[in-house]
Amino acid sequence: MVLFKRGLANILQKHPSDVVFVSVLRTPVTRAKKGGFKDAYPEELLSHILKATLSKTKIDPSKIDDVTIGNVLSELGGAKAGRMSQIHAGFPYTTAFSTVNRQCSSGLQAITNVAAHINTGMIGVGIGGGVESMTRNYGSRAIPVDLSPEMKNSPNQDALDCIMPMGITSENVTERYNISREDQDRFAAASHQKASKAQKAGLFDAEIVPMETRWIDPETQEESRKVISADDGIRHNASYENMAKLKPAFKYTGSSTAGNSSQVSDGAAAALMMRRDIAESLGFTPIGKFVVTAVAGVKPDEMGVGPAVVIPKVLEMAGLSVGDVGIWELNEAFASQSLYCMRVLGLPEERVNPKGGAIALGHPLGATGARQLATLLPELERQGEKVGVISMCIGTGSGLASIIVRE
Repeated sequence: MVLFKRGLANILQKHPSDVVFVSVLRTPVTRAKKGGFKDAYPEELLSHILKATLSKTKIDPSKIDDVTIGNVLSELGGAKAGRMSQIHAGFPYTTAFSTVNRQCSSGLQAITNVAAHINTGMIGVGIGGGVESMTRNYGSRAIPVDLSPEMKNSPNQDALDCIMPMGITSENVTERYNISREDQDRFAAASHQKASKAQKAGLFDAEIVPMETRWIDPETQEESRKVISADDGIRHNASYENMAKLKPAFKYTGSSTAGNSSQVSDGAAAALMMRRDIAESLGFTPIGKFVVTAVAGVKPDEMGVGPAVVIPKVLEMAGLSVGDVGIWELNEAFASQSLYCMRVLGLPEERVNPKGGAIALGHPLGATGARQLATLLPELERQGEKVGVISMCIGTGSGLASIIVRE
């Protein structure tokens, strides 16, 4: 059951009860261990983007009922450090806080949770977003180190496959669905080329809030302060020829490489959301509208196919077709699964990640979904499009997709 009338004409209509976005901001996304935030803490990234949201919108923070943040890797789920960062950013203790973990979709799940709470009248104003420092918290490579012997010896293969390394799931997709190494490398090079062009044209500037952070010189170990203002994982000289030289990263005979897989990254993003009538009463002009989110499960050993299963589901929920969607923000966990999903769904290449995706920009797990929203809305406006879809695969075997409308 959905709380709106289906069909393109209906979802483009405006109603006082709509869940709208009035601000969506992000930090730059930087390379883990090597990039601009290698010496930052996730709670610093989060506090910065929350404070920037207050500063840009000038909203009275006491008007915000709840903050929900996606996080995958931090200690205690990021709950305590996250709450500290929220209050440190200038929120009163009366604004509640929580974290959510749906792995790669956590940032978009947080936004979905806030939208659901607004839709059902539980809150009127909230912030959904995400944060991740893979520099600090990727030691186990997102595989549990303290796991029940009973689970490790489960007779259910799907249960065992929940801890399969993500790179192997990518190789499964390439082998089962005939995704060639050449196609993966060309897709990856194109992601960098699109991102490079967009960055040079200033197309990310509106969504990024620069951040001053500590920087420890790798050679001298001297500590200083440094302003990070741009994504630093984009390879401006990327080419198919360079990609083709890389060795397989996960399997000796495989085709998934460091170049055609998403980057391990650090970053944060946040969206200020509220009911439309509240936005109008507070003097805000909405920039977008949340429509609906769908989730679907798939086999854990080919988790990358998740978008191919969940996107038809979310389109059916909204009464839309592929042709109704102006831009697709499809998280590039791997070129293999991105290509598979695009082919199965018949997505037009020119409408998928027009400013590049996670292969070029990076994939800070808990923040990615919110980062995609920050990237989507300005691009919808630039291209004069109205409807966007954000989707990603999810480790252990799921897919999530959300439909967003530009105001």
